[in-house]
Amino acid sequence: MFGRLLPEIGVPLGGPRPFPLIAILRNTTRKQRWLAALVAVGLIVAIVASSLVIARSTASAAYQTAPVVRQDLSQTITASGTVNPQNTVNVGTQVSGTISQVYVDFNSHVRKGQILARLDSSQLQAQLSQAEAQLAEAQAQAGAASNNATGQQSAITASQATSQAQAANAQAAVAGIATAQANVAKAQSAYELAQATVNRDNSLLSQGYIAQSQADADKSNLIGAQSAVQSAQAAVAQARAQAAASANQSQASAAQSTQSYSTAAGSQDSAAAAAAAAQAANAIVQQDQLNLQRSVITSPVDGTVIARDVSVGETVAASLSSPTLFSIAQNLNKMEVDIAVGEPDIGNVKPGDRVNFSVLAYPNQTFNGTVSQVREAPTTVNNVVTYTVITLVDNPGGKLLPGMTANATVNVKTVKNALVVPAEALSFKPAGGATHKHTGKRPAAAGATANATNSASPWGQLGSGVATASSSGSRGVIFVQQGGKAQPVPVTILLVSGTQAAVTPLRGTLGTTDNVIVSSGAPSTTSTRTTGAAGATRGGIGGGTGGLGRIVH
Repeated sequence: MFGRLLPEIGVPLGGPRPFPLIAILRNTTRKQRWLAALVAVGLIVAIVASSLVIARSTASAAYQTAPVVRQDLSQTITASGTVNPQNTVNVGTQVSGTISQVYVDFNSHVRKGQILARLDSSQLQAQLSQAEAQLAEAQAQAGAASNNATGQQSAITASQATSQAQAANAQAAVAGIATAQANVAKAQSAYELAQATVNRDNSLLSQGYIAQSQADADKSNLIGAQSAVQSAQAAVAQARAQAAASANQSQASAAQSTQSYSTAAGSQDSAAAAAAAAQAANAIVQQDQLNLQRSVITSPVDGTVIARDVSVGETVAASLSSPTLFSIAQNLNKMEVDIAVGEPDIGNVKPGDRVNFSVLAYPNQTFNGTVSQVREAPTTVNNVVTYTVITLVDNPGGKLLPGMTANATVNVKTVKNALVVPAEALSFKPAGGATHKHTGKRPAAAGATANATNSASPWGQLGSGVATASSSGSRGVIFVQQGGKAQPVPVTILLVSGTQAAVTPLRGTLGTTDNVIVSSGAPSTTSTRTTGAAGATRGGIGGGTGGLGRIVH
């Protein structure tokens, strides 16, 4: 434009121009000067407008934002497991033998007490017959020993009576000794009196006071009294001899009675031993009868045979443990999924949690169950610890079969109708450092916390764009774009699930019309807005579904 204007106003293009503007104004007319002013003003307006457009474009591209949505947010854990019947009974045998007959097969429906198989019972029957014969012999010996013990008891009674009689005789002989001794004393007194009378008669006879006949009679009395003393002394000796004999007989009777007691005690012991032997033989008979009954294998429950491990002619041995012959599922309409959940995630699982899972046989169908038990017994494989979570599920159509592999998702927590923002918004920090309005302190960069935590975590890299410090129940700060500026909004984190977080503002307002800042710079090619209920998963180590690893929410 200036190239066409300058020649018109008389300004040479090639000559010296020490003061070109003064020269131009001096050599132009008023019309030309107004025309140049209008051109300059237009040029200035164009430059200013272009600068505003560039500035507005730069301002609009300064932050990457995402809208706030209101929806349900769920936290889930993924793991794999195995479908099994809720109650499986393994039927074995308690006796060894050869299978002679099998009455059921796979998928057979059986009732309690129904015969499943039979063992060859010929050997067991022979053992029972032999035990019964031994029992009869033992019972006969026990009867004879009992009769002998009864006879010995009668001998004890007779011996006791004899011993008592001999003891009475000994006592009577002792009493006879006392009587004889008393007679000796009496005869001695009579002898002494007769001796005194004779002595007196001799004195009186010499003086003539008594007759000779009287003296002779008194001497005769003295001789009689002396004989009486000798007779009494002989009676004492006889009584003592008789007492000694009675005492000896009494001792002999007592010894015989003691021997009878000993003999009777031995007979009783023999009778008791024979009775015990008879009982032992009876126990053997009962055991053989029980073994014969156990050769017929019956079902302990109502159910369906899901495994048959024997055939006719096969020999089973029950020496150390009972071998399993059949496996019976009690109710295939009630199944359970045994899920292996890793150590990092087991603390979030509790009874009552909802479980969704699929199986390879029906990849497009989702089955639902409920956690009934979290078993505390750990399982360690390659230094990885897992815990078994039992999930109960109904199986009315019979689609779920024992042994199927289930890829399960456990819903451990759900927040209803919450304000949901990208989890990246919790780790965003504006350039230059914004000030946390409600504390007056600069908020920590959650992303930096995440990086620091990742470097120290024993689980290795825990994921990108998610702050580990942003856990459920903690507080954080998000920034809302208002008028091209980042405005901090302090929030309480209700739940972090994958790349999303449910929050509630501590102060101020936050609604679905707001846009939260997730990062600075050009917009990402990945959309940050989602619809419907959101859920996050925790996968296995190495990207598997075994529930052995973790992704921090």
